[in-house]
Amino acid sequence: MSLKTSLVAGGAGFVGSHLCEALLKKGHRVIAVDSLISGRRSNLDSPIFKRYAKRFRFIKRDIIQPLTGLRADYVFSFASPASPPHYQKHAIYTLRTGSEGTRNLLELAKRCGARVLHASTSEVYGDPKVHPQREDYWGHVNPIGIRSCYDESKRYAEAMTMAFHRKHGVRTNIARIFNTYGPRMALNDGRVVPAFIDQALRGDALTIFGDGSQTRSFCYVSDLVDGLVRLGNSDERFPVNLGNPVEMTISEFAERIQRLMGTQSPIVYKNLPSDDPKQRKPDIAKAARVLGWAPKVNLEDGLRETVAYFKSRAATA
Repeated sequence: MSLKTSLVAGGAGFVGSHLCEALLKKGHRVIAVDSLISGRRSNLDSPIFKRYAKRFRFIKRDIIQPLTGLRADYVFSFASPASPPHYQKHAIYTLRTGSEGTRNLLELAKRCGARVLHASTSEVYGDPKVHPQREDYWGHVNPIGIRSCYDESKRYAEAMTMAFHRKHGVRTNIARIFNTYGPRMALNDGRVVPAFIDQALRGDALTIFGDGSQTRSFCYVSDLVDGLVRLGNSDERFPVNLGNPVEMTISEFAERIQRLMGTQSPIVYKNLPSDDPKQRKPDIAKAARVLGWAPKVNLEDGLRETVAYFKSRAATA
């Protein structure tokens, strides 16, 4: 039986690189495509990539450009800046990635008869008025706010993905990914997990934006990747939430970081950025029913692995 080929757009990114590893372990040939706007080539230097080097290929390419000369059995659409500092700095690029880039990936899948898994986001729910968020909630998004370049690019990409499925019969899946953390996040990512860890490692104050009452739910990257692989092999065409439903306030999370890292860093408060969601918690009943999936890694264990990664990076810098 011939090996399956998986193309992972955004393969040098945080989640994309972990997904590449999982697919290599499952026996796929893997092509990682990345513009390296926010991804890092060093994310593809782990022992797994060396072990399976004959089945792995990296291509520096921007999916905004037509993806000629490539073929695949599975297409994983993960190419987009995903942290607020990155997508706000590259707002037009982010919108083009979600629109032109998504279409190019879908055209590739149509040409090859490939399956497509589109990585959407909990940001399609905006600052939600329904809690927890279920897949049938249409969201509360500010279409002209500072986060709209990311939120609306992902909403558009979901619509494009469904249109290719309905019009051309492309076999598609859509994952709505909630807050995910783990090794290979960038310290300058701007999201709360690397920000707090970075500040604690440097002995700086942990900075909370707002009064700390806003909530988030944190899923370890290995749990997310497990859900993505299951979804990519499923017949579910409509969006599926993937995230950890254990919810906590940002203040509670900062205190967890203080205890875990044994830091004396104080907590300081600054103004909340515009359009920052007040609540974020996935309803994962559909993932449990359709995929038999639920997260397994508890927060303390996941944070220990993440902190160890950042310490090792600091030691070799």
